[in-house]
Amino acid sequence: MKLDLGFFSPGKKKTLILIVLAALLLFMIVVMWINSIKPDPLDLRELDTRVKGTAFVQANQILIDHMHHNWLPNDLFWPTALLDNMPNFQIGELEVIRYNTRVLRDNLSRMRTTDKLDPDAESAFTALSNDPYKWWFPSSESKWKLARKHLGIYHDNLLNGRSHFYPRADNLVELLSQYASLMGGANTRLINAPRDLDQSLALEGGPGEDSKPPKMVDINIPWYRVDNNFYYAQGISHALHGSFEAIKVDFKGVLVDKNSVTLVDKILEDLNRCHFEPIIILNGGPASLFANHSLNLSGMFNDARQKINSLIVALKQG
Repeated sequence: MKLDLGFFSPGKKKTLILIVLAALLLFMIVVMWINSIKPDPLDLRELDTRVKGTAFVQANQILIDHMHHNWLPNDLFWPTALLDNMPNFQIGELEVIRYNTRVLRDNLSRMRTTDKLDPDAESAFTALSNDPYKWWFPSSESKWKLARKHLGIYHDNLLNGRSHFYPRADNLVELLSQYASLMGGANTRLINAPRDLDQSLALEGGPGEDSKPPKMVDINIPWYRVDNNFYYAQGISHALHGSFEAIKVDFKGVLVDKNSVTLVDKILEDLNRCHFEPIIILNGGPASLFANHSLNLSGMFNDARQKINSLIVALKQG
């Protein structure tokens, strides 16, 4: 249907067009603002945790629900396509959920590594391995929904005894080692944000390449990616906070036996401190009047990582 503006004077036409453009701009700002709100920390107090493993599974289900209902990284035809902070936050969440489901599939759901994989734990991890930027055929949202479904089946099977969860110290060490590795990569991005750093990373050669010099890869962070790395690390810390809340429940016996309950509480405190919201992510130097939010976050983030390494050592000791 074609809108006839012929009965408007030129001045009124211009006014009408400006009103429409202003309304469109306002709509875009409101949509982007609503979708920039971070999720609240996970609260597992109301969950049924009588069976070991249910807290860990339900924590991941809640995180997947957050992603499924409002997944932003693959948006193309909506104002949220202009956002970059929350999409990076969600990618950070996804990384943690992938690590959780992979360890669930390979370790937590099996007595021995030679045992058969739990089919629903395997299906959940496979679904979560989908390209997070894919909009169609299949969409990321459809895969997150499928992962949520299989984790739900695994949860039900835990309750009726058809699936298993082994909250042993060695399994927790494997999970924590994955966390420490993920956090190490994210922290490297944060500490390389300052503008006065000029660094490269030497990659070791593969087998049979001893005679070749290591390949140098530039790891300088452009100014326009500083906020991306900031929110990516915050997404990791948010998902880790929920995961550690579940770990406190499902691995309570192990943590008490290793005198590590207080250490987990300290990790949770550090992860909670990672969630602050600057109006603008700044990249000031050491002598600048402006803050360097990447380095501020890195300090808290790395404190949590170091305590995770201490927890690994405590769990490995007899």
